Amino acid sequence: QVQLVQSGGGLVQAGGSLRLTCAASGRTFSGTLVDWFRQAPGKEREFVAQITWNDGTSYYKDSVTGRFTISKDNTKNTVYLQMNSLKPEDSAVYYCGVRGYGEFVYDAWGQGTQVTVSS
Repeated sequence: QVQLVQSGGGLVQAGGSLRLTCAASGRTFSGTLVDWFRQAPGKEREFVAQITWNDGTSYYKDSVTGRFTISKDNTKNTVYLQMNSLKPEDSAVYYCGVRGYGEFVYDAWGQGTQVTVSS
């Protein structure tokens, strides 16, 4: 059974950068899709970015395209979300989740990481 452990996040001024990490244990990310979501207070959880582990194909929410980069490290079984040019509206709890190809149910979620961007 896979488990996801997140790290990174914190408080940063607008225009700054942060990197979030999502590490898998129990099994590899091979054959999966790894997604980042975020949820701000009073708002629904929203998709941020996705990476296909086997070929590295990535997708982004329109509002983060060009500012955020999702990447992976095969040797560490880890997915990263590099966030640059952060804006106050990026403030939220960020979650990573993993699911198999063609699956809609997530196998596991990370514990969540707070990102706060001050203006």
